[in-house]
Amino acid sequence: NNVIILVLAVPCSSVVGYLIIINSLFSFSPEICSFEQFCINLTNEKLQQHFNQHVFKMEQEEYTKEEIDWSYIEFIDNQDILDLIEKKPGGIIALLDEACMFPRSTHDTFAQKLYQTFKDHKRFSKPKVAQTDFTICHYAGDVTYQTELFLDKNKDYVVGEHQALLSSSDCSFVSSLFPPLPEESSKTSKFSSIGSQFKHQLQSLLESLSTTEPHYIRCVKPNNLLKPEIFENINILQQLRCGGVMEAIRISCAGYPTRKPFNEFLTRFKILAPESTNRSNDEVDACKKLLAKVDLKGFQIGKTKVFLRAGQMAELDAHRAEVLGRSARIIQRKVLSYQSRKKFLLLQAASTDIQALCRGQVARVSFEKMRIEVACLRIQNQARTYICQKSYKSLCSSACSVQTGMRAKAARVELQFRKKRRAAIIIQASLSSHDD
Repeated sequence: NNVIILVLAVPCSSVVGYLIIINSLFSFSPEICSFEQFCINLTNEKLQQHFNQHVFKMEQEEYTKEEIDWSYIEFIDNQDILDLIEKKPGGIIALLDEACMFPRSTHDTFAQKLYQTFKDHKRFSKPKVAQTDFTICHYAGDVTYQTELFLDKNKDYVVGEHQALLSSSDCSFVSSLFPPLPEESSKTSKFSSIGSQFKHQLQSLLESLSTTEPHYIRCVKPNNLLKPEIFENINILQQLRCGGVMEAIRISCAGYPTRKPFNEFLTRFKILAPESTNRSNDEVDACKKLLAKVDLKGFQIGKTKVFLRAGQMAELDAHRAEVLGRSARIIQRKVLSYQSRKKFLLLQAASTDIQALCRGQVARVSFEKMRIEVACLRIQNQARTYICQKSYKSLCSSACSVQTGMRAKAARVELQFRKKRRAAIIIQASLSSHDD
């Protein structure tokens, strides 16, 4: 069996944010089925109608409401199948409940009642061989049902007192398994069939789905052999056509799968044309100028929304990412420039301080060297002065000694001269007196 997976984004008022619910169920079975598969196929028909309403009816109704230039696409509506099954009175479930309330009813009388009621219905037929089976032409194909156990399975219900007891349980899980019976069933009759309960629960599910944003995932069966890497093209194409996938693809290609309110669209993409959007107070005019600026083709402007073709939202997001990337790079450059300048100024101040310290140290070393040199010069001067003074004193002493010696010699010579002169005088005197 192929599978339908329905992913729902549900706004939740009790908590901040959203819930994601995955609803998965088996699709139609081509084999002869009983009451269980009948209920499953009813669910499939309901979900298919929800799919049709969401993808086709609601989509095209919105185009009409927004006055979009649009060519209507025909699609297969399965409302007649749902009326056949669940219409009240006169539907299969209603006839089944009626048969269950009569003690003498059998699956044979139930089948005959179906044949009589729906003999002219285009979706209902009687197999040629079986006498109590019936065939419904579902949207995915014909399915034959055996009525032998329909009545027994439809009457296999929980006693009302038991259900009331369990539904009033303090355990929330237990009470959720046994919801109270609908008021109309309790007023009209004590009997509440499985089919009616299932239909009521299914209706509650559809009401919940109508408040969500569904995303459909269609799983197809690639082959009837149930073997890997085998694809039966005709079978797969039939499944896609029956499930409305081909029409959905066609409406997606021909339509506008992306639509945004004007204010939301401008809030997201005004950075693509800020000079156009900032000067305009008209949202429609601003949206047109913005889309013209990015040279986007094929879009349409509705009354309240901008409608975009498939892939155009991604194109706008790519332009937006490019602008944001450029802006981010400019901001990065500015920040890096600021950080580099700040670091440079810090390094410059630090280098100035270091240079001042180094120059101070060099000056102190130079001054100390000069002081030492001056001290050395002074010491040298003192030493030379001392040496010179000592030499001078020695020379003076020597000179005095020499002078003393010379004077003494001169004095001796003078004395000798005088002695000789005196002697000469004496001699001369003696000679003179002798001569006389």
